[in-house]
Amino acid sequence: MVKIVLAFDSFKGSLSAKTACRVVADKLRALQPAWHIESVPLADGGEGTAAALVENCRGQWRVVKGVTGPLPKMRLGASFGWLPGDIAVVEMAHASGLTLLEKAQRNPLLTTSYGTGQLLAAAAEAGAKRIILTLGGSATVDAGTGAACALGWRFLDADGREVPLGGAGLRQIAQLQRPKMNLPPVEAWCDVRNPLWGREGAARVYGPQKGADEAMVAELEGGLQHLAELAERQLGLPLLDLPGDGAAGGFGFGARAFFGALLIPGAQGVMEVVGLKEALSDADWVITGEGCLDEQSLQGKVVGEVARLARSRSVRVAVLAGRLLLEPVRCREAGIALCEQSMASGMSTEQAMGQAESLLAAAAQRLAKRLAE
Repeated sequence: MVKIVLAFDSFKGSLSAKTACRVVADKLRALQPAWHIESVPLADGGEGTAAALVENCRGQWRVVKGVTGPLPKMRLGASFGWLPGDIAVVEMAHASGLTLLEKAQRNPLLTTSYGTGQLLAAAAEAGAKRIILTLGGSATVDAGTGAACALGWRFLDADGREVPLGGAGLRQIAQLQRPKMNLPPVEAWCDVRNPLWGREGAARVYGPQKGADEAMVAELEGGLQHLAELAERQLGLPLLDLPGDGAAGGFGFGARAFFGALLIPGAQGVMEVVGLKEALSDADWVITGEGCLDEQSLQGKVVGEVARLARSRSVRVAVLAGRLLLEPVRCREAGIALCEQSMASGMSTEQAMGQAESLLAAAAQRLAKRLAE
């Protein structure tokens, strides 16, 4: 009997990972009833990661009311996941996400991660023995200082006054004061490998999509570097600038500095928790995919990590993606044997997103024929 594991990421803006798995599973079962199909929805540490973990691990949601949104005066209800073993999953995007703002509201000099800190505090108060903090989809470039404030950290200027929340306050910080509150062990799951500053850093790469113009990017860049230098002098944190430090507007660095967090590539973390390795143990194929297959897909994202794991288990890999932007030779180098694009030629992105389910089902049908050959 042929066993196929479905391990999709979300198709951003159109299909959740769970929905993508369902659409493809339904089509394959209709075409090949004898095949054994197993679905393992995935995520990369960004938006949708908490949902993937709660779904796969049969967890629960816990709602926190009155949480601060991306702007200091916003209030909203936000939830965190609760997994067996008293593991809390705090997804930054739930409280401090870019999608919570209208385009005109985006301004990383003002936006804050304070609400994410409130969710972390709620998870600790609920008795979490371990916290998974997923970083991605943020509206902020505050290096997690807002979240740290919610947990009792104080960021003071040269006159001993509290600096304002948001990225604009970073360069004003002169003193870092630790809180009395201690969190349980925290893992910060990163959806990107960017460093804190520099050409590939948090401000330059992601600041513009969060509303920053050129002058704001320069201000944020200076603030991030200033904070890192302060942390080295006052907290004894080595100035390493690790891959992932730039995740979520520098929150990767902040999670290390303020919470003692361990940085983990998000896709790898999800795959371990949901048991993808075990699912692949007797599989013939794994089918993975996302909205757009490009070079970034191989840099710590779901598709690349699934291909890496599958190769180590001698499982063949197929990809269903909205768009295919990788050359066939690059796919083969990554261990991807078959690819199918769901988006029809000449179709706009908006049209494709509106018909995402039917297009994915049709692509799955074409792929099924190739798998059966």
